[in-house]
Amino acid sequence: MNAEAEGCAAATLFRREHRLGVQPLGDLIAIIEQATGIDVAVLDAGPDEHGLTMRDPKRNTMFIGVARSRRPIRQRSTLAHELGHVQFGDWADADAGDLSARSPAEIRADAFARHLLLPSDGLRDFLGDREQAATRSTLSVVVQRFLVSPAVAAIALHQGGYINATTKTEWMALSTPQLAVRFGWIDQYHALQADSDKRRAPQRLLARATKGYVEGVLPVQAIANLRGIAAEAAEAELREAGVVPVDRPIAWADPAELPEVPIDLAALDEDLSAPDDPPDRTIETDAR
Repeated sequence: MNAEAEGCAAATLFRREHRLGVQPLGDLIAIIEQATGIDVAVLDAGPDEHGLTMRDPKRNTMFIGVARSRRPIRQRSTLAHELGHVQFGDWADADAGDLSARSPAEIRADAFARHLLLPSDGLRDFLGDREQAATRSTLSVVVQRFLVSPAVAAIALHQGGYINATTKTEWMALSTPQLAVRFGWIDQYHALQADSDKRRAPQRLLARATKGYVEGVLPVQAIANLRGIAAEAAEAELREAGVVPVDRPIAWADPAELPEVPIDLAALDEDLSAPDDPPDRTIETDAR
């Protein structure tokens, strides 16, 4: 298989194994965490950093991190791309060389991401069989429904026989905001931007921290740090949800419940019966 075919097959298998069907995927972070058990976080990062995957081979645990972004569609593609690396076991080592090069593994992860986010069967179910060529309005509804970039949608439309190669190349140069403004869903796009530009802690880690707070072994500041908000805001939100530390009263012992300790008073009686010490003697020194 080539990289495209491998990526498509792996994406199809992932959807089938996790009963995702061919419909658009909603919250991709929640889907990854629930389906795979991998911790996912949205982090503060530099402008040129998009995503990474880390693996602890000793514990066989994995972590996916993506950067906060005002480009929600790219963030979704990054998440799907990193999941592709996990599915194929693409673990870089010290001799990996230039990680930014478009290696076969990178191309394969791109293909996995495209087919995961926009499966061909899902596109066919959505658009059906059309005698007329697709228009930019068609491109817009595909981008909006599946939350993919115009480039990903254009490739899928071409592979599905809806547009020719020339139109594909033309549409791949378009941006999501352009389509959102032109076809009236810019408010939805702004809502997506606000969501993708927030820090987000791994769900399992945050759940464990919350349990620690309830048990009284973790301060609320720890939860605030995980979420990137003020401690006061975190505490107010927890309190409003009825999540408060458990009040554990100190269990004082009842004297009647204390064990009996045998006491031997014979030694004390002997001391009390002993004669008083003799008077002190004055020691004279002969001063010469």
